[in-house]
Amino acid sequence: MTNKISSDRLCVNRKIAPNLSIAEFFSLVEELGLNKVEIRNDMKSGSVTDGLGGAEVRRLAAQHNFSIETINAVYPFNQLTDEVLERTRSLLQDARDTGAKALVLCPLNDGTIISEQQTVDALKTLAPLFAEYGIKGLVEPLGFPQSSLRSAALAQQLIKQADVPFKIVLDTFHHHLYEGAEQDFAGGVDVNNIGLVHLSGVTDARPTHELTDEERIMLSAEDLLKSKQQVQRLEEMGYRGIYAFEPFSSVMESWSAEDITREIKTSIDYLNN
Repeated sequence: MTNKISSDRLCVNRKIAPNLSIAEFFSLVEELGLNKVEIRNDMKSGSVTDGLGGAEVRRLAAQHNFSIETINAVYPFNQLTDEVLERTRSLLQDARDTGAKALVLCPLNDGTIISEQQTVDALKTLAPLFAEYGIKGLVEPLGFPQSSLRSAALAQQLIKQADVPFKIVLDTFHHHLYEGAEQDFAGGVDVNNIGLVHLSGVTDARPTHELTDEERIMLSAEDLLKSKQQVQRLEEMGYRGIYAFEPFSSVMESWSAEDITREIKTSIDYLNN
C-alpha cells in the first residue's frame, strides 16, 4: 500500500481468540504493539466481561492503555421487541461500565422481510437510549442473501432519514457477499459516515452466496474478498478511521496464542506491503 496503516488505527476483535480469557486476550494484543480491541456478547462465557464485571474490564483496559472500541452486538436491532430493547439496555450498560465507546447493531438475518420504514423507526427508538448512556451506535449491514439490511449505502441513507447520529460498520466480508455492493459503493457511501471497518479473508472458492461466517479467516494474498484492495480504496477516499480484524471460523478454536499472534502479524504485514 502507498500509505501504511499505522498501528494505532488497527484493532483486534475478540472473536479471534475464543479460548483466551479477556486478560490473556488483552496481553496478547498489547504484545503486538496494538492498543484497540472489540469485545463481544457471544463468547463461550455468555457474558461481555466473562463474568468479571465492567469495572474490572475497564481496569484491565486502562492497565494496557487500551481503548475498547465496541461491543458486538445487538441483534436484531431492526425487529424491536421488549426482549431486544432489554438486551440493548443491558449491552449499553456493559459499554458504559467497561468504557467501550460504541455498540454495534446488526439487522435481522433469517429471511424475514423488514421494511425500510421499520428500520428507520427502530433507529429512532434506539437513538435516545444510546444518548442516555453516552454510547455511539454503529449499524452493520450483513451481506447474506437472507439479511434484512444488506447494503451499506442503504444503511447510511436510513440513518440519515431517521436523523440519528449513528454511523455504519463496513465489513469487507459482507461487502463481498452483497452483489449490489460495488455499484452501491460508487454511488453512495460517504467515508465520513463509516465508524469502523471489519477485516477478514476468505480463500474458500465456493459460490459467493454459499459463504458463511465459517469461511472467514485472516488476510492473505489468496483472499477472495480482496479486503486489501477494499482498504486501499477506502484510504484513497479519505477514510482515516479504524480497521478491526474480525475472523469468524471455528478453526480458531484450535489456535494457540502463538497462532493468533502469527496470524495477526501476517495480516498486518500483508496489508502494509
